[in-house]
Amino acid sequence: MSSITPAVVLSTPEYWDEACRHLSKKDRVMKRLIPLFGDACLQSRGDAFTTLARSIVGQQISVKAAQTVWDRFARLPRKMTPANVLTLKVDDMQAAGLSARKIEYLVDLALHFDSGAIHVDSWKLMGDEEIIAELIGIRGIGRWTAEMFLIFHLMRPNVLPLDDVGLINGISRNYFSGDPVSRSDAREVAAAWAPFCSVATWYIWRSLDPLPVEY
Repeated sequence: MSSITPAVVLSTPEYWDEACRHLSKKDRVMKRLIPLFGDACLQSRGDAFTTLARSIVGQQISVKAAQTVWDRFARLPRKMTPANVLTLKVDDMQAAGLSARKIEYLVDLALHFDSGAIHVDSWKLMGDEEIIAELIGIRGIGRWTAEMFLIFHLMRPNVLPLDDVGLINGISRNYFSGDPVSRSDAREVAAAWAPFCSVATWYIWRSLDPLPVEY
């Protein structure tokens, strides 16, 4: 009897179309960018552990490099679960392209999930900052990673990840003709995006790399 691996179910935000209309009306750059990418939009894989693991893998490396390392790492366990990650050999994880520190972070993440220290079911009722506070208690998860989780897993509509290099570079290119951009500059631009900063951020990322970011 052959086993069939279940397909990954992707979900998209219910607010996406409304957000695109709002952003196109409020922001001249968004009005230009949004039509360039057709029906493409943010998608959540619906698995909290995988989303956080992908965020850790993607820290401080390019989108393309992160995808390559993730593809290698994801082939190691039969299924990407906390318990399975805890059984992996360090040598195999290093061979997939993971640094010693990222391996430590992934193991700590798996331990938090496997032990029940993380209360996934409560997140849907918590505010963005509450969730960030809980997540940064895990080794290797700082504010940036927590914000990626809010955007890509919980699909919160109004996250502005000011520590994200791509967002800052994209604002520089699209709004300041490539001149350096401060966090206050970025906040000023994003004032027109609220309450859909996550969506605007996603399109800024697309303007730099048409390949959609996934976590």
